[in-house]
Amino acid sequence: MERSLLQQIEAFLKEAAMPPTVFGRAAVRDPRLVSDLRGGREPGMRMKNRVEHFMNKWRAEHARECRGVGA
Repeated sequence: MERSLLQQIEAFLKEAAMPPTVFGRAAVRDPRLVSDLRGGREPGMRMKNRVEHFMNKWRAEHARECRGVGA
C-alpha cells in the first residue's frame, strides 16, 4: 500500500532532522503545510509533486555531500 503524502513527509522530517515549518517553507513556501496536513488538509496533485520533488532533491544533495562530491 502506498504511503500518504503526510506519512512520507513525517518520515522525511525524521530523516532530515528538519522542523516542519522549515520543511513547508522550503518545499512550497508555506510554513503551515505540515500542520495543515496533520489537521486534515488535502493537497492537490501540484502540491504533492512539489513536495516530492523537494524531498528527492534534498536527498540527492545530501547523498552527494555525504560522499564528498561537489564540495
